[in-house]
Amino acid sequence: MTQHVRDLMTPNPVTLAPDTPVRQAARAMRDQGIGDVLVVDGDQVRGIVTDRDIVVRGLADRDDLSDCRVGDVCSDRLVTATPDEDVDTAVTRMRENAVRRIAVVEGGKPVGVLSLGDAAIDKDSLSGLADISAARSNT
Repeated sequence: MTQHVRDLMTPNPVTLAPDTPVRQAARAMRDQGIGDVLVVDGDQVRGIVTDRDIVVRGLADRDDLSDCRVGDVCSDRLVTATPDEDVDTAVTRMRENAVRRIAVVEGGKPVGVLSLGDAAIDKDSLSGLADISAARSNT
């Protein structure tokens, strides 16, 4: 039986406007126990910002993050899936684009996020990635 993205995605993603301060994105990630937020312009997904993006594209290049916005550090190459798409197809797209998370959109609007960790937990629950992904964060 074909498994769909909606079966594995994390629904109700945290979304922020491109002009949102990076600090607010970091706090949202910390408070929600997540590693990414979707960047939206109105109700259209523009990009995704991960905790790694904040460090590599923000902190590593700036002495002061007070004027840094999520639009400054978000991935400029957005990879998406639809909720009704086959999971294997979405994971193949993630592999081809070397990304660990993709926005799940329906009618152009964000409805979830699918991560490699989500797929690992489902496909091989005994794998190291599944163990790490299933563990609750201490932060």
